[in-house]
Amino acid sequence: MSLAGARALITGGAGGIGSAIAAELLDAGASVMLADIDPAALNAAASRLGAPGRTITTVAANLTTAEGRTALCQAATGWQVNVLVNSAGVNHFGLYDELTPEQVAQTVALNILSPMLVTQALLPHLKAQPVAHLLDIGSVFGHIGYPGYAAYCASKFALRGFGEALRRELAGSGVRVHHLAPRATRTRINTSAVEQMNAALKVSMDPPDVVARAARRVLEKDIASAVVGWPEKLFARVNAILPGVVDGAIAKQLPVIRQFARRQTPPADNRNLRRQSP
Repeated sequence: MSLAGARALITGGAGGIGSAIAAELLDAGASVMLADIDPAALNAAASRLGAPGRTITTVAANLTTAEGRTALCQAATGWQVNVLVNSAGVNHFGLYDELTPEQVAQTVALNILSPMLVTQALLPHLKAQPVAHLLDIGSVFGHIGYPGYAAYCASKFALRGFGEALRRELAGSGVRVHHLAPRATRTRINTSAVEQMNAALKVSMDPPDVVARAARRVLEKDIASAVVGWPEKLFARVNAILPGVVDGAIAKQLPVIRQFARRQTPPADNRNLRRQSP
């Protein structure tokens, strides 16, 4: 699709990946609506992205509540959105038996339930457009189950399955469904323990603009699904066919993963539980 003239709603728009995608779409000639839970962060992101000829609007909304989703979808429909980018998300890195029930529940609520319900609410409007696009920002951990990320992996596997089923369900309509799976990315969704673990394991971490360029390409080239990064792209394919091979590779990393995933501090406070943009 040509992004010139497109009207794109980006959830998690104040975060590293969301705002980077916004910059790419703005450069391509799209107008952008940024949605996030934090009004101050939204205003800061809009100020950073603002430039002559660019159209940016913001909506502060808590996507884990029915009221927040309704307010956002009403605003987006009135704004005539025709591209939805589900980018909002959260990750609580840690051994699964050390996560709190609230952390698990928030991961499911924000990473899978919210995009499903926002998509459902906007789908009648999107189907009425000549052409519309839905892009879910998943993760390579939606292809590969990884220690320390059990709840996050569950949510991202679910998001990938949701998008795949919806893409097939909407075949022949004007709504195109896409899925993008970044590898580790340098955003505030990662704790210092994650960054230290990745350094110890020599795991590459991309800047958000790498993900944003991939998102733009997926939309412009009408690509159904893509994984960002090498060798993660290969591992995702191998895991689908020969999971035992990946089991063996991860088993060698497990002592290091456990070292950094084991709880060192009390569970995240309410402020961290509210974060909606990676």
